[in-house]
Amino acid sequence: MRPQILFPLFAEVATLKGVGPRTLPLVQKLAGPLVRDVLFLGPVGVIARRHTKAADAIEGEVGIFDVIVDRMIVPGRPGAPLKVRASDDTGFVHLIWFGGSPPHIDRQLPRGERRLVSGKVERFNGEVQIVHPDWIVPLDKGEEIPAIEPVYPATAGLTSRVVRKLAQGALALAPDPAEWQDPAWIEKRRWPGWHAALQALHGPTGEADLSPDSPARERLAYDELLAHQLALARRRRARRITPAPVIRPGALSDALQTALPFTLTGAQGRALEEIRGDLASGEQMGRLLQGDVGSGKTAVAALAMADAAGAGFQAALMAPTEILARQHFQRLGPLLEAAGAPTILLTGRDTPAERRERLGALASGAARIAIGTHALFQDAVRFDRLALAVIDEQHRFGVGERARLQAKGDPRIGGVHLLTMSATPIPRTLELTQYGELEVSRLTEKPPGRTPVATAVLPLARIGEVAGRLKAAVEAGAQAYWICPLVAESEVSDLAAAEERAVALREGLGIEVGLAHGQMPGAEREAVMADFADGRLPVLVATTVVEVGVDVPNATIMVIEHADRFGLAQLHQLRGRVGRGAKTSACILLYGGADGGLGDTARERLETLRRTEDGFEIAEEDFRLRGGGDPLGLRQSGFPAYRFADPVRHRGLMLAAADDARLVLGRDPDLTSERGQAVQVLEALFDWKAGKSGLD
Repeated sequence: MRPQILFPLFAEVATLKGVGPRTLPLVQKLAGPLVRDVLFLGPVGVIARRHTKAADAIEGEVGIFDVIVDRMIVPGRPGAPLKVRASDDTGFVHLIWFGGSPPHIDRQLPRGERRLVSGKVERFNGEVQIVHPDWIVPLDKGEEIPAIEPVYPATAGLTSRVVRKLAQGALALAPDPAEWQDPAWIEKRRWPGWHAALQALHGPTGEADLSPDSPARERLAYDELLAHQLALARRRRARRITPAPVIRPGALSDALQTALPFTLTGAQGRALEEIRGDLASGEQMGRLLQGDVGSGKTAVAALAMADAAGAGFQAALMAPTEILARQHFQRLGPLLEAAGAPTILLTGRDTPAERRERLGALASGAARIAIGTHALFQDAVRFDRLALAVIDEQHRFGVGERARLQAKGDPRIGGVHLLTMSATPIPRTLELTQYGELEVSRLTEKPPGRTPVATAVLPLARIGEVAGRLKAAVEAGAQAYWICPLVAESEVSDLAAAEERAVALREGLGIEVGLAHGQMPGAEREAVMADFADGRLPVLVATTVVEVGVDVPNATIMVIEHADRFGLAQLHQLRGRVGRGAKTSACILLYGGADGGLGDTARERLETLRRTEDGFEIAEEDFRLRGGGDPLGLRQSGFPAYRFADPVRHRGLMLAAADDARLVLGRDPDLTSERGQAVQVLEALFDWKAGKSGLD
């Protein structure tokens, strides 16, 4: 139930004065459907005006001039501007309009009358001119011209000034609820109260008030982050109180661990213990297992699935591509079978007979473990006693897809435990925002036998030298990836194209070259990648479709063209395709275009990659380099659509909000105390469950 105090803010935006049939769709598109959305739409800048004289006006500033209208000069040819000459006691001020209406402007600026005019100062032939003045008022209405005017986002048909009036209308409807934070804590930070912070947001006194570090913005950002963390914590708590099968390790998982061709690392052992603690708790597990490429996540997941099978239940491992699912099945299937856990593979390309047989084995319980693709959650799939769902490369699946697999469980035995895996190390800040409802285990070590990858950063001008060395390596038995940012040659870009590069390498080096990109039919692309994985192709030219899901231990060379155009985390994932065996591996990052230039940020990215292979360090550096200036990049990385919070600048606030959310719910799980009720108002205000958030 939404608290009554918030009803005015959750009214339709059409109820705001000034929103009519014409402007309604524009306001909805710009801000959102509710009064609250307009209230939360802050200014993006300010206009500072000062009274000045023609002789003292400074080009580029916004001035207010007290002038007498001299005359209007109507254009004599199409496209020429309309001009009005005015003056003060120090010189002329020329007012310029392109496409202006002479009668309308004449009414605003009658000859011989005194007016206050304001606009951005330009100088032309030594004279002051203002193109399209933003204010023209009689002398007795001078107070209407604001010395500081907030500038709001605008769109065609909806000006900043109109949006400002709507924001003021929304502000008038905003309640001043009870404080949900300790007043002493607020005072220590010198923050305003919630309502005062909103007033400061919409009434800035200068550019500094719009900074993420201003007291009002910090206050609102903290509230938003706390509301989000509360929603995540409540979801985590709801999952924990959901009964789930009790699973403990037994002889089957012991047999599997003995059969593994390696000893678990310390990090793998710790992660496995954390997972086993969840499985044995009787509460539904929700855990993210993240680790660098080659850190051994699959082995940990396999042991957890063996625990489930040994306890009399079933487990499912879902992968985003058929080739990855087949790789898992080929490597894990024989080990699981030998340990006593019959395992099947289920994909979209099974023959009808194969599908009937495998579905029957799942439904009867004869198959204890299923490995597959999206085919696992199709309607025809029935499990006997599904207790554990493992999602590989979890970011490739939506929340709904993960939920559909979990829904295959039997409610009579409890909820299905969920283990998600990510080979893309995640910054701590993103863990809090996108995965706050999950427990997190990190694999920070690589298993023995993994070799470091020598990384070189070279200008694109040396591509011929690189190709020559590649030919020699291939002739010696090596396999190589060659990554291009585009599929086909483009007239508007000088970036490398995979199709052209594949032809050039075939013809120039006289070697067999495969090609894989996202525009190929899935079956054709996976067939090429399978040929490469099986050693039938020495070189695979590809786009980033090989970023995840291909494990070729014999591949020891990775060449990436225009590496400066890729993100740091993506480059690290691509580099992770090599160095997966005992052979010495190399990654060559080719940068620059026709001019050979390299920007500062790109240089930092490539230098970081050259310096370290630590995926967690790389993830934090990637976040730092692109976070503050690349909101789109943040959204693509999974960040919620925050209105006030900046995940980079407000990282400290996010950590504090996460701690506070845990404290609040730890002391008052049902939020029934006075402070708890105030917190409920906060959570309802930001409405993360219905909004664009990390919960969706």
